[in-house]
Amino acid sequence: MDSADELGRRHRKKLETRAALEHAALTLVAERGLAGVTVEDIAEAVDVSSRTFFNYFPSKEDALIGPSPASATELRERLEALPSDVPVLEALRLMSRVEAERVQEQREQWLLRLKVFEQNPSLLPRLVAGGTETERVVTSAVARWVGVELGTSGYPELATAAAMAAFRVAMIRWSAAGGRPSLPNLVDEAFSQLAAGLPNP
Repeated sequence: MDSADELGRRHRKKLETRAALEHAALTLVAERGLAGVTVEDIAEAVDVSSRTFFNYFPSKEDALIGPSPASATELRERLEALPSDVPVLEALRLMSRVEAERVQEQREQWLLRLKVFEQNPSLLPRLVAGGTETERVVTSAVARWVGVELGTSGYPELATAAAMAAFRVAMIRWSAAGGRPSLPNLVDEAFSQLAAGLPNP
């Protein structure tokens, strides 16, 4: 039977290989464009076989998109762990701020990823598909939080859509400024504007 240390080493090695493949895919596509990079190119850059690449990703596009910092389930659990008397918008801000802190920790990788998305609009439908599932799960959590049925008042849907838009705007601003401002602070700023009712600047 494998020791815990051996299993731990294997797991770390897998995570390192996955991260290296993601980074190679992003770097190569940023340099050459999506059409100018093959799975073979990415695998070669990391000194692994194409078969190894496919153990981690179904396609080069999946390597570019990479994992979201948190899964939809994690976001829901993060919301549900907050005290029930926290206002909904504040709960969504706290959930989004943790997400922003995780993106900030991988600043270079995320700035590169955002640059690649900007240069290759054909990747956007995949991003939107992932975001739709996240929005559905978070909307359900918000509905439970405020005790309303989905599809009745529209409140959970609107609150979640506004929160996701605030996060997206903060990410766009962060990317445009080369990651110099703090992403968590930009997220807080976006939510402050929402909480104030979006008064004229």
